[in-house]
Amino acid sequence: MLSGANVVLPTGTVKDGQVNVDGTRITRTAPADAQVIDVRNHWVIPGFVDIHNHGGGGASFSGTPDEIMKAVRTHRTHGTTTLVASTVTDEMDLLVRQAGLLSELAEQGEIAGIHFEGPFISPCRKGAHSEELLRDPEPAEVRKLIDAARGRAKMVTLAAELPGGVDSVRLLAEHGVIAAVGHTDATYEQTVEAIDAGATVATHLFNAMPALGHRSPGPVAALLEDERVTVELINDGTHLHPAALELAFHHAGAARVAFITDAMDAAGTGDGRYMLGPLEVEVSEGVARLVQGGSIAGSTLTMDRAFKRAVTVDRLPVGDAVAALSVNPARLLGMSDRIGSLEPGKDADLVVLDANFDLKGVMRQGEWVVAPRLP
Repeated sequence: MLSGANVVLPTGTVKDGQVNVDGTRITRTAPADAQVIDVRNHWVIPGFVDIHNHGGGGASFSGTPDEIMKAVRTHRTHGTTTLVASTVTDEMDLLVRQAGLLSELAEQGEIAGIHFEGPFISPCRKGAHSEELLRDPEPAEVRKLIDAARGRAKMVTLAAELPGGVDSVRLLAEHGVIAAVGHTDATYEQTVEAIDAGATVATHLFNAMPALGHRSPGPVAALLEDERVTVELINDGTHLHPAALELAFHHAGAARVAFITDAMDAAGTGDGRYMLGPLEVEVSEGVARLVQGGSIAGSTLTMDRAFKRAVTVDRLPVGDAVAALSVNPARLLGMSDRIGSLEPGKDADLVVLDANFDLKGVMRQGEWVVAPRLP
């Protein structure tokens, strides 16, 4: 039992609150033999849910099962109790094989599913993806990845303006897989068509898509204005100017924003040379860029840093930050009955923060990943 904290609930923040845990679940009352942990002057919030993450701890989700789990554990120590593993553009047979590995870990409950970012993206907005490996999002090709994931595909990012794009959006929607608009050169009208076909997520809004224009508003305007769309934001201070983040919250509202890390291998480690799929990346002062061309190559962000920045730099209300890092992504994944908020019956996934919003403890399914060391 955690006692005395500011506890963030769906109904608001409870001061001097209490969270009861019995086994793997949050309960209304504490077990008779419950240990009481005094967390006065701290915050207790739901565990973070990251729907777009390529790796961390020096390992990627394109690696072996051991490497994948190294990345997962790295992010767990930073408060991410639920994680969707994202791939990066590669040969189709390699992506199919990786989907098989990742689906096994999803079946074991280690990850929440798979996000395929590429190869169905625009060469004009490829970012840190290998251009020679890109392909059009023909439904038959998209179906290969869905089938390889054995029901564990959660999201596919694609450029819907490419041949087959809108039909693939419909295919994904029919199979219960999130169709995400991203790495796209679409016009406003093409983006609206994709949304009407079933696209519900904007992959890292503003990044890898045309800028908002007053005569050609492009995908940004279409994605922000439609209430059916949740917009991903990378809140690391590099990918977005604070004014862009404020614009997204103003137009989409707190219920339609999902903070992501878009993390690569270097998250949780340090500067140096890394690989992102087949491409070499240089990380300097925490910013990842391709060695060839200099494009931003994902991030080194962790969710605890994204949360702290949200409330201390961006000055978001704590409840809005919790929505962006926990509530909204849990809803997108169709997992709100189990995760995303501190309610009886849900998984005991939670994060303990001090008064400065620095991480002090992480619990996942009732087990301490990072045990709080409190004064």
